[in-house]
Amino acid sequence: MEHLKQKEKVTIMIAIIGALFFAAVNQTIVSNALPKIISDLGGLNYYSWVFTSFMLTSAIMTVVAGKLSDIYGRKPFFLIGILIFSVGAFLCGTSAYIEQLIIYRAIQGVGAGLIIPTAFAAVGDLFAPRERGKWQGIMSSVFGISSVLGPTIGGYIVDNLDWRWVFWVFLPLGIVAFVLILRLFPKTERRQNETIDYLGTFFLTGTLVPMLLAFSWAGSKYDWSSDIILSLFAGSIVSLGLFIWAENRAKSPILPLHLFKYANFTFSNIIGFAVGIGMFGGLMYVPYFVQGVLGYSATHSSFISMTMTLGLVGASAWGGQLITKTGKYKRQATFGLAVSVVGLLLLSQMDMDISQWLLVLYLILVGFGIGMGLTVFTMTVQNSVGSEYLGVATASTQLFRSLGGTVGVAVLGTVLNTSMKDKMASFDSSNVPEAARETLSKFQNPNLLLDHTQLESIRAQLPEQMLPLFNDLMLHLQQSLTFALSNVFLVAAIVMAIATLLTFTIKEVPLRSQKQKPNLEE
Repeated sequence: MEHLKQKEKVTIMIAIIGALFFAAVNQTIVSNALPKIISDLGGLNYYSWVFTSFMLTSAIMTVVAGKLSDIYGRKPFFLIGILIFSVGAFLCGTSAYIEQLIIYRAIQGVGAGLIIPTAFAAVGDLFAPRERGKWQGIMSSVFGISSVLGPTIGGYIVDNLDWRWVFWVFLPLGIVAFVLILRLFPKTERRQNETIDYLGTFFLTGTLVPMLLAFSWAGSKYDWSSDIILSLFAGSIVSLGLFIWAENRAKSPILPLHLFKYANFTFSNIIGFAVGIGMFGGLMYVPYFVQGVLGYSATHSSFISMTMTLGLVGASAWGGQLITKTGKYKRQATFGLAVSVVGLLLLSQMDMDISQWLLVLYLILVGFGIGMGLTVFTMTVQNSVGSEYLGVATASTQLFRSLGGTVGVAVLGTVLNTSMKDKMASFDSSNVPEAARETLSKFQNPNLLLDHTQLESIRAQLPEQMLPLFNDLMLHLQQSLTFALSNVFLVAAIVMAIATLLTFTIKEVPLRSQKQKPNLEE
């Protein structure tokens, strides 16, 4: 589709960005609204499944959509994805029980798994590599913007309207995106002699589902060494072996393993996995520090966290423009990720007296660095393979980044809990009267620091003679949380530093113009 006129390409990109924003904002809008939804539907024990069901189906469909769109073209999967996502969103708003919401979110995940990789692959269809950087940066910014607008709009809706409008408010945008894609996106002919790899798809699902469940549950619902977690990991490993066996024999494999012989393809995906750990796993704990240690409200916390997102959005757009202008990307990736390492290291040194403005500066550094670096890797993967593998190669970057985020949340959550437990054990209770020890032991829960209303209610109900002990315990809780979060950000910084070093393995293949043939790695 590189032969289309620039005006036609821009018009198609507007439609693609609309579809991408529709999927992205519907992911983030749920976060602030979910406590209200759970209080209405019940099922607090199934809280995490609202996210897990979405994650599982979207991860599976990501690779499937990449391969199928290479065979049948991008357009049908855009349309099917938008349709499924819209139906899922509508059904979510009709949920009467938490089990229904979980099922409907899984349907949404299928739609998102079709829309997102297809959108990024379409950039590779429309533009030569030299031009892709600009558009990849803009599309990466869509996720940043949605992470700012989504929670804000979701919070406003649950405070002022029925929570069901959280799922319905953007449905008109989905309709508009569907019509625009239907009318504007060119249709491509199906490739001949291509078959669907059913066996590979089955074993890939068998690899991803137990692995994602294991990382989602380990350290929170079950111990890492529990039978169910070990069984899930074992099942995932067995299925991975069968997947490799199936792919080596498939006529048209869903994830061609020979792509991993290209260094840029392999290392870009490894870096994306590491960045997922550092970005999603590390930065989700910033609100713990802002609310639990510094004592700010959830609303104030969201404004502070937003600065990291704004840094990411601005850097993504600017970094994409630089790539298009200069044709260079390797140094930008190294510089960007190195800046994020500095930001995470600074976060690991925070104490209870830090200024919120200094915290904002650290977050901007992290967001800026990730935004500059993240723009590069989808493009390097696309530039490493032929056009016949564009969809599946692009989907692989989305998959590895999502897997990194899932692993990061689990591993860093374990770091947080273990560090908290070790630090809390150092609390000196020798001067606490025997009668008060049982009462105070009930308050040794770091989650209490996040609920300021409950904290003040407890303080108001305690006898005056217990207040000094209670205040000492809360101070120790804050110190323990600060210590634990320092370890979390330090581990995230180490992982991001490894990703930075791996950028030196990237070979800077010249970005071709429209009139040149594709430049593939040997």
